[in-house]
Amino acid sequence: MAHPVLLNNIDHKDLHVQTGRGARFGDNVMSALTFPSEFRDVQACYPIVFRDAGNGSIEAHALFGFQQGENLFLGQHGWEAAYVPLAIERLPFLIGANGDELMVHVDLANPRISGSVGERIFLPHGGTSQYLERVSSTLLTIHQGLQQAQGFFAALQEHQLLETFVFEFELDDGSRQCLAGFNTINDERLAALGGEILERMNRAGYLQAIYMAIASMSNLRALIERKNRIHAAQS
Repeated sequence: MAHPVLLNNIDHKDLHVQTGRGARFGDNVMSALTFPSEFRDVQACYPIVFRDAGNGSIEAHALFGFQQGENLFLGQHGWEAAYVPLAIERLPFLIGANGDELMVHVDLANPRISGSVGERIFLPHGGTSQYLERVSSTLLTIHQGLQQAQGFFAALQEHQLLETFVFEFELDDGSRQCLAGFNTINDERLAALGGEILERMNRAGYLQAIYMAIASMSNLRALIERKNRIHAAQS
């Protein structure tokens, strides 16, 4: 169970973070949260899908596998992709707010936490390490990206551009697989939008993000190839 606490250089002066990649660090996840300003980097490696986050809100996710607990990008030597989404990079840290002030928290139950192994969070005299400075920058980017994303998601909903999809495929060994529970962009509804709406969405930067999400779905083929290679190696 997660145990997030406000980070400080007194209680956590000796904490280290192991920055390797692997299932033992909790990286065996099917997807990770992303946001439109990250889509350019994400779409180069992963499918970008959408899902209902509850209360009528939408989330975007970078997809790593086809079932819970499956990350097809984890290999013997770590994460096998040129880009790791920021929602993964920031672990075991998270951002909190005290009024308008943003605060860094750390999950003490995260398997990356160590008392002696990995990157120091604070310097021996109590100063902030370069590692923590990078983490703080990453957390701020995520926070700002998720805030800016709300207008994008509202536009998708307003113009009914999301549709549920079921992706069924067959592996080389003959087994059938199915991905469900996510949404993607409806190309036909997008093409039917009027010029004024498209111009407004373009000025807001939403069209670029939409087309990146559409283009990212070609990465499903690469995911299937990865799954086939892993199955073949295990058989």
